[in-house]
Amino acid sequence: MMQCLQFLVEPAKNITVKLKESRKRAKNDKREPLDESQLFIMQLAKDLSRVCQRSEVLEHISTCEDVWPSLTCRAVILEWASLLESKNRPEQTDGWPEFCEWSDLALSSEVDMESAKRVIINWTKEIRAIPEQMVWPGEAMVAMLDDLEAQWRRGKVGTLQTAMELVLFTLVNRGQDKEKIPQQWLIWKQRSQKIGAAPYIPHTVWAWISDAGVEVTLDLDTANPDLMISDDDKRMRCGFERKEVPNYHQRFDGWWCAVGVEGFSSGRRYWEVEVGEMDWRLGVAKESALRKGFKSLNTNTGYLTLRLERGTVLKALTVPYTALPGSLIPRRVGVMLDHEAGQLSFYDANERAHIYTYNQSFDDDENLYPLFGTTEIIKDLVIRSPVPRDTCICPGMCLWV
Repeated sequence: MMQCLQFLVEPAKNITVKLKESRKRAKNDKREPLDESQLFIMQLAKDLSRVCQRSEVLEHISTCEDVWPSLTCRAVILEWASLLESKNRPEQTDGWPEFCEWSDLALSSEVDMESAKRVIINWTKEIRAIPEQMVWPGEAMVAMLDDLEAQWRRGKVGTLQTAMELVLFTLVNRGQDKEKIPQQWLIWKQRSQKIGAAPYIPHTVWAWISDAGVEVTLDLDTANPDLMISDDDKRMRCGFERKEVPNYHQRFDGWWCAVGVEGFSSGRRYWEVEVGEMDWRLGVAKESALRKGFKSLNTNTGYLTLRLERGTVLKALTVPYTALPGSLIPRRVGVMLDHEAGQLSFYDANERAHIYTYNQSFDDDENLYPLFGTTEIIKDLVIRSPVPRDTCICPGMCLWV
């Protein structure tokens, strides 16, 4: 019996020894000692380092250069244990359950934590038994890890948590096309963590987003009569006089909005918008959505939108609405519509950071139209043309950023 349990006892002994060593070092260095969850993350980074043969990014975690808060470590351990277990369930179809709230994860009992650690330890043993060439993450992933390391050194990202997630995600999906793993990682992150899923999106993935760029222009027949539209149909703001225009059924006559000329019912589409500092709304409108009056433009009425109010209140207009942190308020918004993935995502295009994602099944028989709204009278809302970027060739820190 003891021999059967030896594979659980030995890792626990190693953690205990490392905990004592950490406390001893902390006493000498006058630093706070690392707790068991932080030490576990350190050891996990060390175990995974051999996979990143041409990247030293995880060594910053295993050598205490990048130390995560204890609650973050606990949450990551519980998340990944849950994900690994879900992969082993034959009835699991998509392979990735939604994450729980981080606060709930971090406050889980010690029994749950120890069980989660055992799941991860057993998985890392399986990974060690696989030849290194079989777990090589591929060139696209190495480029992402190098990009993340450069941004971490610059202080643009607080920790290398995303880097470790990418390595874990690659290993769990090691039978799939390595070149598609980066895109699949982003889709998974946006499905499992709708708000602020990625504080920095690596160049490889951002190029994939930009490649879906389309030219969007405003449909004058849908614009509220109070709106002033530029000659190129790409700028709008509120005017001081209401124009005399035909009262088409598709025209907004309450909310100060307009939609794009072209609607989409398949594929991926991406566009960018420069917004004001006080009030705007962006997203998509279903072809069947009512546009008259002041009925709320939310998910119940056929709209998937992001809204800024009074310059400080950012929200996704779900029912009830979803409040978003003020730190996510952008000045240039990227909007990605992905029919196949069932996602409408918003990004801070200047920071290359994720803001929010709607996860829904879209009807292939109904067009979704880009939506634009503003009440500002000085600052134009401007539709910009996304510029696709070639593969990054920078040897170190990306020069695009």
